Amino acid sequence: MASLGLSEREQAGCRELLELLETEELLALTDTVTNRLVHPESRQEAIHAILVYSQSVEELLKRRKVYREIIFKYLAAQEIPVPPSAEKHLLIDRVKQYWSGQCTTHAWDSGERKPHTESHGERQKSSQDIHALGQVFCQWFFELLNSQHPLAVKSEERWGPQHFWENAKMKFRYNTLEKNREEYVGAEMVSLRLLSLVKEECLLFNPNLHANGLKCAMSPHGLVLVAVAGTVHRDNTCLGIFELIFGLISCPIRENTWKIKVVNLKIVGQNALQPGMQIEEPSIKYEPNQLQELYDGEDLTV
Repeated sequence: MASLGLSEREQAGCRELLELLETEELLALTDTVTNRLVHPESRQEAIHAILVYSQSVEELLKRRKVYREIIFKYLAAQEIPVPPSAEKHLLIDRVKQYWSGQCTTHAWDSGERKPHTESHGERQKSSQDIHALGQVFCQWFFELLNSQHPLAVKSEERWGPQHFWENAKMKFRYNTLEKNREEYVGAEMVSLRLLSLVKEECLLFNPNLHANGLKCAMSPHGLVLVAVAGTVHRDNTCLGIFELIFGLISCPIRENTWKIKVVNLKIVGQNALQPGMQIEEPSIKYEPNQLQELYDGEDLTV
């Protein structure tokens, strides 16, 4: 009997993931999902019952007995990289993308993202591939940057100019009590300015990687544009919202390796909002084609 809630691909994926549970945990999950109406006599019967009575992937994976560590272990077995500290809801999103075919496997090299492509000569990526690349990149970037906070657990990976092109450019606008604008050129300067925001000014960036918080596109010149919005925090206080647009370029020497060429950061503080205005859920207002138009003709000399 096939589940009405899960597709064949989702059933196959859930089956593989559930196999990672201990038998005792699997039986307890069966009781929860079936409301104790089914009493399986084997692991396979338990898994079958769970699949039949689950209405959706999200419903199943959100179950308390499907531990975050199990989902992480499954993704690792499928060679789908995610930050070790990623929250459970991000891992669930990654699994759903993988099972729907929106996500390909990725490899890592010194923190630089290397999207795995199906053919060596592939020149144009689909919008789904670009979005998957952007999501993985943001998860990596913000985890690494936030780990530089004085009170954060330090990442094993090193922050530095090696993640940027030598002639990388950064535009930084922030609107608190008054409008300010800064510009930096060069991998070292861009890297140090971003580092100082977290290490010296003690800011933490919380990106919204859902819905309209993340939009990605590729310019005709091969510049991958990743636009992400989120909130900025210090201690337990939300200071405002940010919008950050990256321009990524693949390295011609190291196949399928990407480095940061453009950084465009805008921060709007709460005290810059009009009286009575509340911070909305951070979102990117640009559509992918508008992102392309904004950065069409960007200097791609590396």
